[in-house]
Amino acid sequence: MKSLLLIGALWAAFAGTISAAVRTAPMAEPLGAEVRQLILSIAPDWSSSQGALQRFERGADGQWTMVGEIIPVLYGKRGLAWGRGVRGDDEPGVRKREGDGRTPAGAFALGVIYGNEPHLPDGADFPYHQVTAVDAWPDDPKNPFYNRYVAVDTSNPPAWFKSQRMRTGDPAYRWRVEIRHNADPIEPGAGSATFFHIRRGETRPTSGCTTMAEPALRELVIWLRTAATPHYVVLPRIEYLRLWKSWGLPSPEPVGQQKQ
Repeated sequence: MKSLLLIGALWAAFAGTISAAVRTAPMAEPLGAEVRQLILSIAPDWSSSQGALQRFERGADGQWTMVGEIIPVLYGKRGLAWGRGVRGDDEPGVRKREGDGRTPAGAFALGVIYGNEPHLPDGADFPYHQVTAVDAWPDDPKNPFYNRYVAVDTSNPPAWFKSQRMRTGDPAYRWRVEIRHNADPIEPGAGSATFFHIRRGETRPTSGCTTMAEPALRELVIWLRTAATPHYVVLPRIEYLRLWKSWGLPSPEPVGQQKQ
């Protein structure tokens, strides 16, 4: 009940400040028509570690329609900072850096789903890799494999492997959906290992990932479709109100019609 009240308050505050908050957005190309699934997450402000997430689908008429319920999510313990994705790279303000405890803001493509299970839940249709004892994702900017998946020869592992391995037994990593922040190209020190994954508590923030309750993440994993080119947009409310038109995002007034 507390979570429902929280996300209701967050979205009400978001919709209630439209006229006062809108500023002129810089010129930017909208997300391409190939993007037919959108995960939209709105934070109350840049310092927020909690927000609300919605899913949208775009029809042949180009209009976004809300799918499912609004769900609570958690961000970095220090809020948000501009990341490196398909939108947001050229925005003024604080930039995401390795170890800063901030979630990268902007628009991002999705990559591979990494998980501990042999396969994704029934009904899912997205690139998947089962994590094994050889898999790693380095977060050291000096590592030549920084911010990318790498399989290691465990018969002769490098010194860094133990602290960078992906298979740790942590239940929060049952599924990890890759958010392609700082990926094209990779800039050492600009942030790494950004995923959707299962939260570790209702109010426990992250180091930069976006987390949610396990049932919500499972539903997200099943919903994603490779052919729909899903993207993730995460922004503070004030920035969403400024950028939604130029980025081709769902209108904040209203946010969309929910499918049953």
